[in-house]
Amino acid sequence: MTLYTTDYLEFYLTLVSWVVHNGIWSVLVASGVFAIPFLVIIIQEWLRARAEGADEGNKGALSAVRIENRIFVAIVVILFAGVPFIDVDFNTLRFDRSRSVQCQVNVPLPSETGWSRSFSTLNNQSAKVPIWWVFMHTISRAVTGASIAAIPCGTDLRQIRMEVDATRIDDPILAQEVADFIHQCYGPAKAKLFMNRPGLSKEQMHDVSWIGSRYFLDNPGYYDTYRAKTPREGWAYDNTRDAGLAEVPSGAGYPTCNQWWSDGTNGLRARLLGQVDPGLLTRIGGWAGFLSQEQVNDSVIRAIAAPRQQKLNQGAVYTGYGGQIEMTLPNHLARDASKVGLAVGSLAFFPAMDAMRQALPMVLSLLKMALVICIPMVLVIGTYDLRTVVTISIVQFALFLVDFWFQLARWIDSTILDALYGWGWGWNRPHINFDPQFGIANAIGDIVINFVMATMFIALPAFWVAALSWVGVRTGGLLQGLSDGTRPVSQAGGKAPGMVSGKFK
Repeated sequence: MTLYTTDYLEFYLTLVSWVVHNGIWSVLVASGVFAIPFLVIIIQEWLRARAEGADEGNKGALSAVRIENRIFVAIVVILFAGVPFIDVDFNTLRFDRSRSVQCQVNVPLPSETGWSRSFSTLNNQSAKVPIWWVFMHTISRAVTGASIAAIPCGTDLRQIRMEVDATRIDDPILAQEVADFIHQCYGPAKAKLFMNRPGLSKEQMHDVSWIGSRYFLDNPGYYDTYRAKTPREGWAYDNTRDAGLAEVPSGAGYPTCNQWWSDGTNGLRARLLGQVDPGLLTRIGGWAGFLSQEQVNDSVIRAIAAPRQQKLNQGAVYTGYGGQIEMTLPNHLARDASKVGLAVGSLAFFPAMDAMRQALPMVLSLLKMALVICIPMVLVIGTYDLRTVVTISIVQFALFLVDFWFQLARWIDSTILDALYGWGWGWNRPHINFDPQFGIANAIGDIVINFVMATMFIALPAFWVAALSWVGVRTGGLLQGLSDGTRPVSQAGGKAPGMVSGKFK
């Protein structure tokens, strides 16, 4: 029998939990505590028969039948859910990466990572698992895996945007060269554009707002006219092009702005592109099928070379319940005040929620481990009742399926950007303020989406647990461990903005 896991921490803690479980069960058996429930069963049924009155016939026969039935059930529970029977070790455990393969994401096996030594520390120990809990682990993992597989594969645009935003020009010389290009090429070209005042389309207006503008590169009188004002090592001195300019001992020349930006591997564009992870460019190109790879590259370069993210036009992507059909002045004032409040609140809320989402899978794996360790004691305290086994089984299944709700929340959180800021250009998009550089500035709408999606990582699993109560399964406190376990992390993550603002004050 093979037990599958989909998380490195769960892979390790599954064996740890069953090793501890076996130790607790051995203590209960060796001390004789495991037999106490049989005495409790006899006393309970005798008192129950005695309390039912004289009209129930032979009390001794009635209580004997009931005791026999409950002891028979207890023996079955011990055999199938109590006594460890099936061996499990790291050779039995398997790390399941079928979903990652399905979505064409390579997740290495534990033996292929730096964790391999940690995963070998328990190789000399093995554990045994009762038959029923092997079945429950298998069926819970199968249903959870099938549910996750039903979620369509999608590009994680939120992660891509974070990676693009985190990309910086690490080479200070290159950063200085970008500044030189702005002053010596882009600035004069933009000034000439303002003086000429040509009629530009919306796309062209957007294009001329960055240093790699195709308009300045392709139209005469701009980058073909202006040149570097200081020698550049990547270009040799050209007597025709650089006539009248000073020669330097290194032989460096004065390229035109077109050459400075576009030339082969020496061009500023190519060197800026070298600052970006090629895998990130591939992922963006795979999603943005409506863009050529050159357009994707330009968009990423634009993001990392810009002194700030571009301000984009406003828009609404979903219907809310704020204001009236024709918003009045009080509605506008209330909306503006809420924008300020949300913006200030997001400084602490978003880091806190990000830390919480990072901690949730770890807390979930630890809760699964705690459940396995609790099983022997719960069975004994519950007098090996069949209802106890059913309740624990449902709790275990519910814990496994919480991972599906996490994955669904993460998928929606990631692909909602694709859905709302979708494909195409101009008015073909559901929301016109999307830009390939992934700068989103839909003011209150986008902030509210971020607030709501952050809470879905708790709200969706909580709804799932609440749904179990509809059929009488009392698991209301199941997710209390998730909120308690992630609260210190989220609180610590949300303190950084306050600390920074305190320093400024």
